[in-house]
Amino acid sequence: MLTVVNEDGTTRGGSLIDEIVREGARRMLAAALETEVNAYIAELADQRDEAGRRLVVRNGYRQPRKVTTVSGAVEVKAPRVNDKRIDPDTGERKRFSSAILPPWCRKSPKISEVLPLLYLHGLSSGDFVPALEQFLGSSAGLSPATITRLTQQWQADHQAFCDRDLSGTDYVYVWADGIHLRVRLDEAKASVLVLMGVRADGTKELIAMTDGYRESTEAWAGLLRDCARRGMRAPVLAVGDGALGFWNATSEVFPDTRHQRCWVHKTANVLDSLPKSAQPAAKRAIADIYNAEDRDHAAEAVKTFARQYGAKFPKAVKKITEDEAELLAFYDFPAEHWIHLRTTNPIESTFATVRLRTKVTKGAGSRAAALAMVFKLIESAQARWRAVNAPHLVALVRAGVRFERGQLIERPEACAA
Repeated sequence: MLTVVNEDGTTRGGSLIDEIVREGARRMLAAALETEVNAYIAELADQRDEAGRRLVVRNGYRQPRKVTTVSGAVEVKAPRVNDKRIDPDTGERKRFSSAILPPWCRKSPKISEVLPLLYLHGLSSGDFVPALEQFLGSSAGLSPATITRLTQQWQADHQAFCDRDLSGTDYVYVWADGIHLRVRLDEAKASVLVLMGVRADGTKELIAMTDGYRESTEAWAGLLRDCARRGMRAPVLAVGDGALGFWNATSEVFPDTRHQRCWVHKTANVLDSLPKSAQPAAKRAIADIYNAEDRDHAAEAVKTFARQYGAKFPKAVKKITEDEAELLAFYDFPAEHWIHLRTTNPIESTFATVRLRTKVTKGAGSRAAALAMVFKLIESAQARWRAVNAPHLVALVRAGVRFERGQLIERPEACAA
């Protein structure tokens, strides 16, 4: 059949190169299906009835159907097999099922992976057909109902995550934060409470996630108690912002866990108490504290900040001096870990993607759907989280090894003795 090609390489049905790729994909798929059926029949060629006739033979082709692949939509005529063998256990006839193209398949697994990612990253369910039909050459398998089924599966995945056993995993460090999103939770003031941790091997992992009213003590205590009930061991250090709810809950559920206030939140809080003209210099002075060589130098930087701003802005200075012990706690841990422990940035950076999605959807339909969507976003981001620097030192922190000025001063053997 002749095809008219325009000067720009397009045809009546689209780009010539796309047509060639789709035709090549169609032929390769057809050849693979033929090979699969021929191999199946050849393997069972010795299976015959009493009259000596083969029990497994070809039986023409099924009705053509379109399958959406990464190369676009291709039309396929799958070969049929007439299998007359009887299953001795069920008494029913055996059936041939293609491993390449199952009877229910309308899109390739790769497309099935892409759809939830596009949805999670901002493409609304109603936009799938107009957005992808031109690209894939078909709207098969792109309906909003497909996304509805996905969200139902996400809710089941989230529930399984919330019920899993935590006794087999040791979280040495944890970050906690309450993220306010435009999702439909039970209360107007509700936020998503997130707990992330560092395992003994240095890798980061989402520990727990739920919704809570105003980041209250009871909401955080409920999340932490649930983690403890499922076997979670008390972390060595918890990192969070200035919300009293989390710290009160941590002291109640994990009283031996040390506290580290987030410097990013603290800096923003202090600068809000200063006039704009004083903020640039104050920001540099605050950075001198958490970037200091060690705890002693950091304590001197706190005194310097108090001398410079105490007379004019005592409230701003008090926000640092009254929390000095918890702001400088990270200096008692390995120097390689300081950059990770002085802020809740691991959570904040992850939720940049979550905010993008929830901003696009203007809500997720229900509380369960909203939390499930947030969970799947974090789960997809988790694969890109890198381990903390010097991961081998995390196990030593759990073992109780002492660090001074960020350096190891006591071996594990000494601790055990």
